[in-house]
Formats: sequence, structure tokens, C-alpha cells
Amino acid sequence: MTAPDASPSLSPLDDVRARIAQAAKIARRDAADVTLVAISKTKPVEDVLALIAQGQRVFGENRVQEAQAKFPAIREAHPDLALHLVGQLQSNKAEDAVALFDCIHSLDRPSLLTALARAMDKLDKRVPLFVQVNIGAEEQKGGCAVADVPALLAQARAADLPVQGLMCVPPAGIEAAPFFALLAKLAADNGLAKLSMGMSDDFETAVTLGATHVRIGSALFGAR
Repeated sequence: MTAPDASPSLSPLDDVRARIAQAAKIARRDAADVTLVAISKTKPVEDVLALIAQGQRVFGENRVQEAQAKFPAIREAHPDLALHLVGQLQSNKAEDAVALFDCIHSLDRPSLLTALARAMDKLDKRVPLFVQVNIGAEEQKGGCAVADVPALLAQARAADLPVQGLMCVPPAGIEAAPFFALLAKLAADNGLAKLSMGMSDDFETAVTLGATHVRIGSALFGAR
């Protein structure tokens, strides 16, 4: 889907919201079923606060350490914020991630699953999870192989981990729609209702194909 030019009268946040709403309308979906996760990695606190002032309440970070430095003070002032981890997670950071985040989009391997289960049990906190799928079978990318998804989900369910959906980052430079469609089928085949897919360049396509969470950075904050 070709993105319309941003209206000069709209803020970047309002523009993205309008484009989500239009894509949802095309797909005969309710735009309220799409969660906009504002990806604030590398952006200063001032930029986060500016979006909060406009009503944004869900943010995403790629690194545990950066989120630890940035968000505790922000959340003291704005306790209604939700914070999502969208980057790859090292097993030795699992406890820190469970303590800080409200949702983790990057479960991709059994060793991390074990670490997350241990951390959630220790902290008595169940954090919703997405299984990250290497949807394009790219060697340089993290994510669970498509063929390994059922086994990882079975292990997660056996450990009483709250996996709510699948996440992907499609290959760059080619049409994303087939990869989003594949992720949606994979989720449906495995009884999962949520899909974390779509970023600044392709979120409208993702919404038309069933995304429940879109991860938007540069369209909101500008280029990094």
C-alpha cells in the first residue's frame, strides 16, 4: 500500500493514527484493535515526553539497558504507560526484562524461554510474550525458524508462559505482504490471536493483513 503524504496540519502521531485507521477501514477491522507501539530507541526523554503529552501511552525499546536508564523516571510521572521490549534479548537479561517491561516481543529460542520462565516465577510476574519468527529465513536475523514454532510454543505452554502471538521483521527491500500473510497463517494454525508486525515503511500493509501491534519509530520520531 502506498503511504499518503502526511498532512501538514497533522502531527506525526496524528498522521500515523489516521493511516492506521484508514488501513483498518479497508480491511473492515476496528482501528481500536491495533496497538501503536512507539519505538523510542536512541531517542531522548524529551522526545518521549512530547509524545506522551499528545496522548501516546505504549512505547517500545530495543535494549534493556537503555530502557532502564530512560523509563523508570518517566513511569513515575506517568504510571499508565506500557513498555514493550522489541529487540533481541540475551538470556542473562531475562530477569531485568521481566521486571521492567509489560510485554516482550522477542522470545525466539528454548534457552531464552527457560530464562524467562525462571525470572517470571522468581518475580511472581507473568509478562505477555510474542514469539519472534525469522519469517524470511535470513541467516543474519534472530528469530525462531518457521518449522520450529510449534515446538517452541508447546514448550512455552508447558512452562505456563503467556504467549499471546507472533512477531516478525520481514526482509528489507522486498514486498512485505507475503511475509505478513505467512505470519498470520502461522499464528492462526497455532491458536494465537495477536500479530506484532509492521514498521514505519509497511505498517499499513501489516494492518490490512491482521497486525494487532505495529512498531513505529521513524514515522513518529524522525530518522535516527
